[in-house]
Formats: sequence, C-alpha cells, structure tokens
Amino acid sequence: MKVCVIGTGYVGLVAGTCFAESGNDVICVDVNAEKIGLLQKGKVPIYEPGLEELIARNAEEGRLRFSTDLHDAVRASLICFIAVGTPTAADGSADLQYVEAAAAQIGDAMDGYRVIVDKSTVPVGMAERVRQTIAGRSKHPFDVVSNPEFLKEGAAVQDFMNPDRVVIGSQSQRAIDIMRDLYSPFVRTDRPILVMSAASAEMTKYAANSMLATRISLVNEFANLCERVGGDIADVRRGIGFDERIGQHFLFPGVGYGGSCFPKDIKAIIRTADENGLPFGLLRAVEDVNEAQKRVLPEKVIQHFGKDLTGLRFAVWGLSFKPRTDDMREAPSIVVIDGLLAAGAEVHAYDPEAMEEAKRVFGDRVIFERSNYDALEGADALLIVTEWNEFRRPDFQRMAELMRNKVIFDGRNVYELTQMQSLGFTYYSIGRPEVRPQS
Repeated sequence: MKVCVIGTGYVGLVAGTCFAESGNDVICVDVNAEKIGLLQKGKVPIYEPGLEELIARNAEEGRLRFSTDLHDAVRASLICFIAVGTPTAADGSADLQYVEAAAAQIGDAMDGYRVIVDKSTVPVGMAERVRQTIAGRSKHPFDVVSNPEFLKEGAAVQDFMNPDRVVIGSQSQRAIDIMRDLYSPFVRTDRPILVMSAASAEMTKYAANSMLATRISLVNEFANLCERVGGDIADVRRGIGFDERIGQHFLFPGVGYGGSCFPKDIKAIIRTADENGLPFGLLRAVEDVNEAQKRVLPEKVIQHFGKDLTGLRFAVWGLSFKPRTDDMREAPSIVVIDGLLAAGAEVHAYDPEAMEEAKRVFGDRVIFERSNYDALEGADALLIVTEWNEFRRPDFQRMAELMRNKVIFDGRNVYELTQMQSLGFTYYSIGRPEVRPQS
C-alpha cells in the first residue's frame, strides 16, 4: 500500500518505518529540513532500540523515503497519517495547530480519494475538525480515521510490530477495510482490531494513559505511607500484584512519571472535562501526587545533609524519563537536579543516551561525565533517577573507593536492602526502610 506519514517524531518515525518493514511504500514527511536531511543520510535523530537498523534496511530497499514535500507525498499515497506533535498549551489543553495545518495541506494536495488517519494524540472531536478542515479545501472524497498509538518509548518498535490491539475509529466501511488490510501483518497472532466510532477511539487513548498514570501515583502514595508506618512497598506490591483483578504492571514505586504522553494527556483530558462541566477530581489528584513525588528524592537528601548543600557534590545516574530512550520531556531528573542546585549543590551526571538532550535542559549548571563511575569521583552521595540496566549490577567496591561518603538515594529501588547493609552503605529508597551501616 502507498502510505505517507506526516511528522517524524517518535510516533511518526516508528509507524512509518514499521509500515515499510511490512512491505508498504512509505514516505515520511516533516517541515524540519535538517531532520529530513539527517534521515536521508541514515542518521536517526531519536534513540529508540532497533529503529536505526529498520530504517537503514527499508531505505536501502526503497520502501522508505524521507521528504519535506507534503504535497507530493499526499499525491503519491492512499493513506495519509497525521503524526505531528500536540504539545500542552498554556491553558492545559492540547495545542492542535500542527494537526490542523497538516489537515489543511492534505486537503490542498488531494487529487482523489484518501484515508486521513489521526495518529497524533488529540482530544475527542478532532477527527470531525479534521474532516471539516479538509472538506473546506477539497471536493475529492475522503474518510477520516482515528487510530491512536499505544507505544512505549524504549520498546516502541516491538509494540508496533506486536500490538496488544489495534483501535480503528471510523464509520466508513471503505476506510475500515483499508485499515484492516494495512494492519493485518501485525495481528497474525489473533490480537484484535477493535472498530469503534472516532470519538470512542480518541477517548480510548486518554483513558488508557489515565489508568496507567493513576496506578503509578497510587502506588507512590502507598510507598510514602509505608515509610511512615514501617512497611515495605516491595512486599505490598507483590501482595496485590498477584491478584488477577489488579496484575503486576505499573506498580513499581519511584520518583514519578514523565515523558511525552502521561503528563500531556492528563492535562488535556482534565481540560476536556472542564469544558464539559466535569471536575474530574481523581485525575487532578493523580497529577498533584506525581508532581509531589518528583520532589521526594531531593527532600530525602536535605533530610540527610541539611537544607544548605553548598560545598557538597552529588552524582546523578539517569536523566531520561525512563530507560531505553533519550527523551527528557517532563523527566523527574529535571525536578530532582533543580532541587539540588537550588540548595547549593554541585551535580555530576551521567546517562547512557540522554546526555545531549540533558545539556539542552541544564546547560552548564550540571557537569556531564563520560561514565557512571566518573560521576562518582569525590561524590558525597549518589542519586539514582532512571533505572538503566547498566546501573543494576555495578562494582560496589569501586563505588565505595570513588565516593567521599557511601550514601545512595535510590529513586527506583534498584538494589536490595540486605545487600546495601552488608556493603556498608547508607541507603534511602522509595517506600522501604532506611538502611544504615551496622555499628
């Protein structure tokens, strides 16, 4: 099939590449000429495991092309995906100007029937707005489909190639049949293609992310309570996770969620609820809890060292909002590091993939090191903010030799309490008892 994907961020680039991998002819379009130039040279502007190899193979075999010419891409395609950004506007709503601009340009370029697919995360009613925009600019027949994405950064390629389900929002049988055909290679293991109205599809995306964000905030609240009453959130998590009604996923406590989806989508759905006269108090609480949770780690540091951290050096391991990505959007590390700097601390940081993105955020306020061990030299304490695999089994003897004080603040509960005690570290984690060296 002939496909164009407008927008080459995480969603658009992954979607376009995976469609090409299944044999389709795909053109990925972006207004950013520099980004397109990099992609045409085989350079990938984002870090996503497995993506670079897929792009190289499909580009070499001629199924995947990159262009700034939206007009020609639409003319060459039957299916046009809109996968542009929908950042948070000042009032908390989703900023839809890029979606509307893409729809207008599609309408101007059309020379026959097209299926226009909303892949961007958009509020309920956007499919109809896209339809109206295109109808006002073209007399050619078309259908608009809502097809939300459910990709996890760091596992986006795997998620796309092996989806739990595919959601198609449309009432046009012609468009539904075309979309079923497009997605058929990805659902050979009997994963469902769910067909519903566009409004229901749009709401499904927000409902899914709201449910997951709620689980994260709830388990973090219980983690904080465990610290007050002497419980261990690791035991509590296991105790509830084996309940089949609850399950194991998204029950790990930490320093809050971040990234491009949860924070933005929670704000957007709260705004939609406001516009429809619903207070949506639960999601407001989820958002408040998450923002407070990002401050838990620097608060533990201040409780240990005092309010004035002047003259103290801290190592930070992990900057991206989660492992296996370089995405710094709404990353808890920003709040953590800003809190340390505000108290006078010196921060030395390391992340396997997000260093360049982090430099754009912090500038010269943070010293970026070449390795996790380089960050530890002379450190009064280590803060673990992102649970990259390479941080899970470090050389603790080497760590002890490099650090000025054997103190760890673990925002992801990476290490076992008994291990930390036996190694002589002072160890603070989330929702578990403090560990201090045996006297």
